[in-house]
Amino acid sequence: MTLSPYMRKKLEERDPYCWHCGDTNDLVIHHRKNRGMGGSKIIDVYENLMRVCSFYNTLIESDSQAAEQAREYGHKLASWQWFNEGVYDRCDGEWYELKPDGTKETIWKPVSLF
Repeated sequence: MTLSPYMRKKLEERDPYCWHCGDTNDLVIHHRKNRGMGGSKIIDVYENLMRVCSFYNTLIESDSQAAEQAREYGHKLASWQWFNEGVYDRCDGEWYELKPDGTKETIWKPVSLF
């Protein structure tokens, strides 16, 4: 995958840690909707890309239970799903929409009862 330095920087700013575990080391760019074997670069868009740790990226690509959970969190998308599907940040407990300009917008926050 070849992304411009500008795009990489925007992703680093939006995703300073892994969406799954919060790790800040060894982050890789993950496609929510897979490109497939040498697939189209047309889905190299901010809404489809997120930074996760390499362990999680490998896990959700190789373990069916982890992949299913990643789909529930919006970390993986089926081929028929749109990029505007929400993404759950397990670290802050909030749901986000990934925007075309490389930002994210909160779409749901947990309500504190205290």
